[in-house]
Amino acid sequence: MVRLITIMRKLLNRFARRRLLRRPGVAISPSARVNCLRIRMKDGGSLAVGQFSIVDAMLIHDREGAGIRIGDRTFIGNSTIVSAEAVEIGDDVLISWGCTIVDHDSHALAWSARSRDVEMWYRGDKDWSGVRKAPVRIGDKAWIGLNAIILRGVTIGEGAVVGAGSVVTENVPPWTLAAGNPARIIRELDGDER
Repeated sequence: MVRLITIMRKLLNRFARRRLLRRPGVAISPSARVNCLRIRMKDGGSLAVGQFSIVDAMLIHDREGAGIRIGDRTFIGNSTIVSAEAVEIGDDVLISWGCTIVDHDSHALAWSARSRDVEMWYRGDKDWSGVRKAPVRIGDKAWIGLNAIILRGVTIGEGAVVGAGSVVTENVPPWTLAAGNPARIIRELDGDER
C-alpha cells in the first residue's frame, strides 16, 4: 500500500510539473527536484528553480505578478515561502524545515484598512493598497536554520548563517552568524567557516 501511494504521488507531481511548465514565467530546471503539488501561483507570477536544487517547500504567490527565484544546488525543506512581490534565493543555499519567508506584512496595520480582509478573501479578493511589501533576498551559500522566520525587506548576505528559531527583521551581513528573536549578529564567521 505504501509503495502504491508513493507511485501515485510521483505521478501526480509529474503531472503538476507539466502543467506548471506550460505557464508563462515558469522555468524549472530538468535536474531540479521540486514538489510541484505544493506550488500555488497567481496569474502573471514567475517561478524559477535552478539546476540540481531540491525544493519541498510550499511556494505561494499571494498576488498577481509575484515572483520566486531559487538558484542552483539549493535545498529548501518542508518550509513556506510567500511572495506578493519578490523572493530571491541564491545558489548553494540551505533552508531547513519549518522556515517561513514572506515579503509582505499580509495585512494593513490600521484596523480600518484591514477590517474587511476576511470578507474580501471569501469573495476571492484582497486589497493590497495598505499592505507593506518589500523583496526578500537570500545570498549564495547562506544557511537558514530550523523554524527561522524571515520577514519583508530582509537581505541575508552571502554565506550568512541564521540560527534555528530566529526571527529576522533586519539585514544580515555576509559571512556572519545571526540568531534570536529578533535576530542579532552573534559574530563573524572565521576563515575556516567560509
